[in-house]
Amino acid sequence: MADDPYLWLEDIDGDDALDWVRERNQTTLAAFSDERFDRLRTEALEVLDTDTRIPYVRRRGDHLYNFWRDAANPRGLWRRTTLDSYRRSDPDWDVIIDVDELARTDGENWVWAGADVIEPDHTLALISLSRGGSDATVVREFDMRTRSFVPGGFELPEAKSRVAWEDHDTVLVGTDFGPGSLTESGYPRVVKRWRRGEPLADAPTLFSGSPEDVLVTAGVDRTPGYQRTMIYRAIDFFNDQVYQLRSGELVRIDAPSDASVSVHRDWLLIELRTDWNHPSGFYRAGSLLAADYEQFLDGTAELSLVFEPDEHTCLHQYAWTRDRIVMVTLADVASRVEIVTPGTWEREPVSGTEASGNTVIVATDHTGDEIFLDSSGFLTPSQLLHGRAGRTLEVIKTAPSFFDTSGLSVTQYFATSDDGTRIPYFVVGPSDCTSPQPTLLGGYGGFEVAQTPSYGGVLGRLWLSRGGTYVLANIRGGGEYGPGWHTQAMREGRHKVAEDFASVARDLVARGITTADLLGAQGGSNGGLLMGIMMTRYPELFGALVCQVPLLDMKRFHLLLAGASWVAEYGNPDDPDDWAFISEYSPYQNIRAEKGCPPVLMTTSTRDDRVHPGHARKMTAALEDAGNTIWYYENIEGGHAGAADNAQTAFKSALSFSFLHRALGRARQSAQQ
Repeated sequence: MADDPYLWLEDIDGDDALDWVRERNQTTLAAFSDERFDRLRTEALEVLDTDTRIPYVRRRGDHLYNFWRDAANPRGLWRRTTLDSYRRSDPDWDVIIDVDELARTDGENWVWAGADVIEPDHTLALISLSRGGSDATVVREFDMRTRSFVPGGFELPEAKSRVAWEDHDTVLVGTDFGPGSLTESGYPRVVKRWRRGEPLADAPTLFSGSPEDVLVTAGVDRTPGYQRTMIYRAIDFFNDQVYQLRSGELVRIDAPSDASVSVHRDWLLIELRTDWNHPSGFYRAGSLLAADYEQFLDGTAELSLVFEPDEHTCLHQYAWTRDRIVMVTLADVASRVEIVTPGTWEREPVSGTEASGNTVIVATDHTGDEIFLDSSGFLTPSQLLHGRAGRTLEVIKTAPSFFDTSGLSVTQYFATSDDGTRIPYFVVGPSDCTSPQPTLLGGYGGFEVAQTPSYGGVLGRLWLSRGGTYVLANIRGGGEYGPGWHTQAMREGRHKVAEDFASVARDLVARGITTADLLGAQGGSNGGLLMGIMMTRYPELFGALVCQVPLLDMKRFHLLLAGASWVAEYGNPDDPDDWAFISEYSPYQNIRAEKGCPPVLMTTSTRDDRVHPGHARKMTAALEDAGNTIWYYENIEGGHAGAADNAQTAFKSALSFSFLHRALGRARQSAQQ
């Protein structure tokens, strides 16, 4: 569209825009606030608030720390316990911060955003608190000994700040220092060293990036004998320059800019996103390399190959204990966990995990050898495994089962995309089904994020237990097969994401699992962009679509909030060559009244300061004017997650599944008549 008649809806808190939001919220609530919605919301909240779910922890010194929300504490408790206590079914928790009480005292709608606790004595913390769940936070210094905020201590007003302890009286800070201090993406461009008692304005600058960068930040390793201050400059979403600050001089780690680098004690790890021709040899994209850190800096290091991918297997996750690496790989999207010994780089498998499911590293102790792993599958609730690296792990916590899995099965299929690529997907549904069923298809396809087969209590309770079938599509753009699975779907290859998703939708129908009228799809953020493309390019494949916190106006995405940081993924719409391929799929510019689309539930958040709510607002207005059925709901809180607490999450889930049950249930009734 040459002129944008709905540009006024980008005014986030404008009176006219909010009146428009409230009117549609009321219409949607009036349509779906019935007995079924109330039951779904109640059941979702039971799953989210149950005291029997696993309280995940991380070690700091002698204690295990956890953040916990439940019905009595909707904003949450930051608390800790000991390992001996944690092993019991009802641990003794020591509450450090009660966020509900803090919110009442401060008169704020605080949402917990994390704590940076100084190592190794854990006496001070920098607490981040968000208003309503936005990415921007207020940072306040907290004394762990007195359990109180430090009067006159380090404190930052609301911003997308990055802070790190350098010592007990010094922090390295990137924040909104005033005009020119942020990147075009809205993140810190400048890092300063701020000493206790010093006005922030007087803090000396350590590093300044370019306004075109995504982010500049600092990190400090305070491990005794290995103290290091690092500066990270994100040139774009996938390219970084990493420096160590040595005696006031910046020394760059000269690895490929698109590789991920990390330093632990004597070792440097390099994870490659593209092929690397190095003097010591050729290394494939997706490989994990290791070198002696000091030798690498002076150019004498020998590179060791820790992991090399193949056609079916990729590196998914890794973390250090003191002397070992815990490594998770994916083989056709199923997890495998191994312990790697530095120096020899020998790998030994970890037993006891879900063979065809999803295992992730919950926490490791970088000062010892303790590890926590979570293992689950679509139909298998989480088990928390604990132990020492290189030894047998034991299950110390098991999550409850939230839905009856008898009669359900999981099957992996492969669809063929337009260019002949085989696209894996999982089907979770009735084992003995002989006719098409209401089916929900999920996908993401971006930023090298892998979608894995894990347990979803709310999904199972609200959809699977009510006869629905769930499908997870492992489309390109994600990380299920390593960086190449992602890079081929970047920029001008973005069309492959939608083609892969559409190929799965067609394959489901061809196999008789569902029909187009009985098939719904759901996606959020980048997955919301995917839903927008389904609306405008493939509407005939679906009976309903749920589009959450989406990007939709790809002509203006880089001008809105954090959008400039995603230009490396999508391209720059101000560049005519890039706009030529972006314009082919940008949902907002491809609405056609004559084509129509299936019923849509569009949801977003007013407080989302990552993806602008104007995307969802404008798309809804344009689709309505084109004669389509669009249900719209905008949460006033919630940030990019769309919800600020368990009650809001339950509400959001109930609304989505109420919509899907209604839209696809009516299609099923019509098919049976």
